[in-house]
Amino acid sequence: QLQLVESGGGLVHPGGSLRLSCVVSGFTLNDYDIGWFRQAPGKGREGVSCISRRDGSRKYADSVKGRFLMSRDNAKNTMYLEMNSLIPEDTAVYYCAATRRGLNYITALKANEYDYWGQGTQVTVSS
Repeated sequence: QLQLVESGGGLVHPGGSLRLSCVVSGFTLNDYDIGWFRQAPGKGREGVSCISRRDGSRKYADSVKGRFLMSRDNAKNTMYLEMNSLIPEDTAVYYCAATRRGLNYITALKANEYDYWGQGTQVTVSS
């Protein structure tokens, strides 16, 4: 059974940093395209970043470019999202996701491209 479990969320002051982790089980991380998404209250699910299984290329939402870094550790079957220079607008529930469909660069940050999801972890940026 495929399972994704996020951790690392919490309350942080503006300008601070957090690192989210997502441990996967039931499948090999290296065989999947993976992504991080977030959903703020009253808003739709927004793609934050993704990594292609084909060539390891990354894509980031404009809102997080230069501040967030996504990585993967295939040996640990874990993906990470390093978040720096956090702002209140980053407040959301963050989800990790995976798919074997094969990502198209244009649609790689669309939630409906992903089949497997974690339960989410809350990130709150507030003074």
